Amino acid sequence: MTKTLTLRTFDIPQLHKFGIGFDSLFDDLMRVSSQHKDSNYPPHNVIKTGDQTSAIEVAVAGFSEGEIEISLDKRVLTIAGSRKTQDNEQWEYLHRGISSRDFRHAFTLAEHVIVKDAVIRNGILSVHLEREIPLEARPKTIAITYQN
Repeated sequence: MTKTLTLRTFDIPQLHKFGIGFDSLFDDLMRVSSQHKDSNYPPHNVIKTGDQTSAIEVAVAGFSEGEIEISLDKRVLTIAGSRKTQDNEQWEYLHRGISSRDFRHAFTLAEHVIVKDAVIRNGILSVHLEREIPLEARPKTIAITYQN
């Protein structure tokens, strides 16, 4: 007879006593779980482009220059769009399939990940990221001295 253990709750504060020195990891888990939204507007892709590089693509068709803002604060990359122009009120829409809602997406970046650049081409915002590990954080070999 096999017993199956089902994890129904994930009590992060209880894990603090087992994870000495991992306080920031648990804080990140709490922050990510509280920020989780079920909105997929606008659609976006997260792409691994190389061993140390990746990109975030966001569909921003219809947003003009100055209506999209990208900010990085404490490893949280935020991409926000806010429409400043009003639609032409003299038109009557028979069908409105192109959304013009404001949006805000937050992406938590790993340690040592930097934003290289951001480009909009054909209605797609591409934010290129690269992981640059400083020399002092890279693995190193320790020399052993033998004494007689």
